[in-house]
Order: sequence, then C-alpha cells, then structure tokens
Amino acid sequence: MGVRGRKPERKHSRKRWIIAIVVSFVVLVVGGAGVIYLKLNANIDTFDAAGLSKDRPAETKADANGDKAVNVLLIGSDTRAGENGKLGGSAAGPIGRSDTTILLHVYPDHKHAVGISIPRDSLVKIPPCLLPDGKWSKEQPAGMFNSAFSVGNTEKGNPACTQNTVEELSGMRVDHTIVVDFAGFASMTSAVHGVDVCVPNDIYQGDMNPNLGHKGKVVLHAGMQNLQGQQALDYVRVRHGVGDNSDVGRMLRQQAFLSALIKKVKGQGMNPTTLLPLANAATKSLTVDPGLGSAAKLMSFGLSLKNIDLNNIQFITAPWKYAGARIDLVHPDVDNLFAELRADRTLDGVNASGKTTPTASPSASATKVDGTGITVSVYNGTLTTGLAGKAADLLKGDNFTVMNTSNAKSRDHEVTRIEYGTGGEAKAQTVAKLFPGAELVPLDTTGVNVVLGADFAKSPTASASSTPTPLPTDLTKQARSADADPCSKLSYG
Repeated sequence: MGVRGRKPERKHSRKRWIIAIVVSFVVLVVGGAGVIYLKLNANIDTFDAAGLSKDRPAETKADANGDKAVNVLLIGSDTRAGENGKLGGSAAGPIGRSDTTILLHVYPDHKHAVGISIPRDSLVKIPPCLLPDGKWSKEQPAGMFNSAFSVGNTEKGNPACTQNTVEELSGMRVDHTIVVDFAGFASMTSAVHGVDVCVPNDIYQGDMNPNLGHKGKVVLHAGMQNLQGQQALDYVRVRHGVGDNSDVGRMLRQQAFLSALIKKVKGQGMNPTTLLPLANAATKSLTVDPGLGSAAKLMSFGLSLKNIDLNNIQFITAPWKYAGARIDLVHPDVDNLFAELRADRTLDGVNASGKTTPTASPSASATKVDGTGITVSVYNGTLTTGLAGKAADLLKGDNFTVMNTSNAKSRDHEVTRIEYGTGGEAKAQTVAKLFPGAELVPLDTTGVNVVLGADFAKSPTASASSTPTPLPTDLTKQARSADADPCSKLSYG
C-alpha cells in the first residue's frame, strides 16, 4: 500500500484532528476510587440504541473464565456547537461530522489490543440508519465513510449509524461506542499537563489555515514538544505542510499522539489525585452507548485493560488506496485484517485468545481444498447474523480470495447456492467442496458467488472458528506500538 500522489485540495478545506481514541483510552485504561463515580456520572451523555441495526454480527461469547474479545468504536466529532466553535472555528457550522474513527479491538487474553483507523474519505457500504423523524435512511452502496455520522444532520451526529457501518465492514459486533468532541480533547490534554510528541517540521499559520494566503508565523516548532489544549489540537488537526498533505498521512500522527498520551497516563500512576481532573475533563465531552452510560461501567471496563503493556497496544490503518478524490479500501487485505481479529490473532500472528493452543480451521479435518486464484463473493441468504463472515473465514483458510461479504437481497434461502458465470463451473465446483449439499447455479455473473442458506447456518462448520490468511508483511510493518519511537511513522511521503 502506498501513496500515489497528493490528494486534490478542497476549496473549503477543513482542518481535522483526533479526539476519539485519545479520551477513550484514558477512561478505559485508568481506574479510580468510588468517590469519583458520582461526579463523573453527571457528565456522561448516552445515545439512543434504537438506531442500531437489527441485523448485526453475533455477540462474542465468553469463555469458561468469563473472558471474551471486546470491540470499542471510538469516534471524534468535529461539531462546532458550544465551546467547540472557539477551538475549531465556527465557519463549518454546528452539524456533527466524524473525522477520526478507530475500532479498538481488545483481545480475549486482555493482554493485547489493536486500534484500526478507518480513513474518513473511504468509500464503504452504509446500511439503513435511523433518522430524527423515526424513519430509516436508504442504504448507500458506496458512501463516504464519515458521512454515516452525519446522517440526520444533527449537532450530536449519528453514532449508531457509524456503528452500523463499521459492523457491516468488519463483520464484528461493536460492544461499545464512544464519541468525543474538540472541547473534551483540549481539556483532557491539559489535565495531564501536556503530551510529549514529535513535530516532524515547523508548522506555520498558513498550514493550519490554507485560506490565509501567506505562510505566517511558526505555530509549532520541529522536534520534541510538550503540547496541551489548543496546541495539541492544532498538532493532530494539521494536514498541510507535513508529509503528503493527506488525511491518511495525518492519521499516522494521530496514532503517534495517542501512543504518547497512553504512555503519559500510565507513567503518572493510577491514583485519585491524577485521575479526578483527567476523568472529569474526559467525561464532560463523552457521548457513549447505554452499555457504558455510567462511571462505574467505564471504570470497571478500564480495570480489565490496565495490564496491557505498551508494546502490545498497536495501531494500524485499514489497507487503502486513492480513488480520485476519495479512497478505496483494498480488498481482500482489509477483509483479512478483520478476519485476523475475529480469529483472536494479533497483527504479528500471536494467538491472543487466552487459550493454550490456537484455534483450528474448520476445514482442518476435511480434505484440503486449494482455492488459489479463485475469487469469491459471499452473501448471507439467512437471518442468522455473522454467517457471511464465518463463510469468508472458511474460504480464506483454503486460499480463496474473498472480494466482499454482505447480505443477500433475499434472506429466506434454505439451501446454499454457488453461482458462477460462463467458464466458471470448475471454480464453482471447487468452492462447493466446502459447502456440502450446495446447489450449483449458472448465471450471468463475474467470478463465483456463495449465497448461504439455512443448511450452512445449521452445520458444524458455521459454529467453528477459522484460521485466517496471515497478513502480508508489508502491511504489518506499518503498524506502530504505543512504545514506538515518537518520531517514527508520522506521515506518508
């Protein structure tokens, strides 16, 4: 994956920033005494869970010890409502947009975690979402990712819609969603007395505001700097004048900032004197799902994460490429990335399931099928959630290339069908070896389609976990751990 060139400038370019995962990790990683809870409870807002999709991936089951993987969606809203307009400028209006979205996956062993950054301009499928008037929006087959948060055009945004979109993309159930705004980010960085980050080169006023018309004064000097409040906000929002001037390049600096913040919080120690001002600043600007709607719930979850070493907290950007002024996610690389997470494997292949032996592939005891060179699309033709992802993992385990997973137009299929186009019968027969009893159906189509039926949902294979295709080294090398060199991997170009 690489940069093909600079992204075209927009006439009304808006500076972006990170807030989502920053505040979230602070709240999740730290613990606190009961005296803090009452004060923090009054600060936390929740969003209505009625907007969550009715067709969601299956919930992860806990093991015998009660441990399971947890997925937390972290969203940064750039609404200019209230105090946010003073920090980010009010010209963009109060409507909430998401410019930083990271899916945090905490592995079942609670010793590893990874944050997947999703580019705001990437084109994805946005499923129907609940509108303020109680109606549901139409599905968008190829909408810009950050537009999901704006569905309904409200100041608070639509976090449920973004959650629906991420679940559709990843095939994983999001357990909790957290939204943070400008004010929360600025006050939180001040509460920890600043964060030490590396500024790759001098940043000027004209970089922060391309419409200024001249270079202006230096806003941030090159080198290691301790930043808080407005300066910290400037650092994570700036796009121009650094690297390739792209939004995805800026995401690397956001990941580096977050890594430094986590290191700072852990280094200060877990005590009420440190935590009270920090948590108070964070929760004043949090909007969360009902499952995290109290300080007690937030802190309880945080306590389960406090033993994750910095080296085992990693960040990576979902595989992408430019598509004109927008971004395409690269398939099957992005599918394999999420498959690794579903199989409880870290980016470097470590079994983080909490079990002593890796999970076996569902086809391990069956005749080996070689799917090399065969491209497959998988559609869930039943009402059983998460089925397409399981079938995709099964196929990838035998080297098939899965282009996409989605729901079929009809959800009442009793028998799985393998659809194929002209000259594709032999490939369809190879695919069918993994789906005993499936019907082979010739159609005017490209590649091979698997439309899953109730027979697959009831099969032992559907309830088994699979071992996904190992991630390519050129992708895993792009990941950064929370203890990485602060001046490394700060931009593309």
